[in-house]
Amino acid sequence: MLKDKKVILGVTGGIAAYKAVEIASRLKKSGAVVRVVMTEEAKKFVTELTFQEITGQPVTCNMWAEVQHFNVAHISLAQWADLVLIAPATANILAKADVGIADDFLSTMLLATKAPVVYAPAMNTNMFRHPATQAHIASLKARGAKMIEPASGLLACGAVGAGRLPEPADVMAEIEKIFSVMRSLAGKKVLVTAGGTIEPLDPIRFIANHSSGRQGYAIAAEAVSRGAEVVLISGQATVEPPAGLSKFVKTTTAHQMRAAVLADFADADIVIKAAAVADYRPKNVAENKIKKTDRDLVIELERNPDILKELGELKRPDQILIGFAAETQNLLQYAQSKLEKKNLDFIVANDVSRQGAGFQGDTNIIKIISRDGSTEDLPLMTKRELSSVIMDRAESKLK
Repeated sequence: MLKDKKVILGVTGGIAAYKAVEIASRLKKSGAVVRVVMTEEAKKFVTELTFQEITGQPVTCNMWAEVQHFNVAHISLAQWADLVLIAPATANILAKADVGIADDFLSTMLLATKAPVVYAPAMNTNMFRHPATQAHIASLKARGAKMIEPASGLLACGAVGAGRLPEPADVMAEIEKIFSVMRSLAGKKVLVTAGGTIEPLDPIRFIANHSSGRQGYAIAAEAVSRGAEVVLISGQATVEPPAGLSKFVKTTTAHQMRAAVLADFADADIVIKAAAVADYRPKNVAENKIKKTDRDLVIELERNPDILKELGELKRPDQILIGFAAETQNLLQYAQSKLEKKNLDFIVANDVSRQGAGFQGDTNIIKIISRDGSTEDLPLMTKRELSSVIMDRAESKLK
């Protein structure tokens, strides 16, 4: 399963560090090439020599140690990895990774890597449940990190509750699952639209909406992580495009977005229309700034092209087309109607008036409505977590 996969195992200073020895052994036996990075605190619990003998690779602990295999080691090692696993992940490393502190080799390498990062938290249950730790975990997950949930039971400190590092076999099962997902869309093309369109009224003013692009960008990032060729066509957004895109097209108006979408639609396997496209545009755009007068201003609007409906008419039977419905009332009724009128495979519906489900935040609350009328209700999650669910459903339809 993991033959020739390059895995960095980060070991931090917790009593569960002893389990990391078996994790390293299992990774090696599964065919992975394993490089261990230890914090100074981890060396209080287990030795460098132990990991070196098990992995057959040098162990890195010190930022300033003599370079053995890599130039600028924390950068080269970060670029070498296919996956980074932090086990055990203490409250300290979770906090540092979240806010970007780089005060040792491991934390510095985490800032430099573009590989998927998996954390296996292990600590006292009160530390794990503390709002600060939970906030760090939520923030890391929102940025795409994976978390292996800690086991519950008797902890080394004598407390009982969540905080135990899962057994090495369970950690390995999660890693194998992550690697299988990482290539599940290899050879497939995914087209994603995101952000909001802008329709000019004059050189200064425009009609727009509150879309931040966060959900669409998260979906694009998830598709990249699964090995797909990903085209992201974006309106206005408040976040940076994810790394690894095959193509990124920035658009402004609905007409521009339509042209960009049609250019890449024909050979796409999965199309996810998460953009908030303006339904109307000013019929006349002034060449100069419209000056204020003593009278009311009347703006005549005309319909924009319905990109999603056009795609529904063009789509092949083997293409998967997914739409979004952001509503403030009659959510299921409006979403079901949109699903049918636009020939979608399923639609992602959310009530943007609900707390935690708005445009600008990192979380969302959605319903997935399928063509057969079934509805899947999902609880409050980060937009990256929901992107994983959406891509799972898209893959299932594709198969």
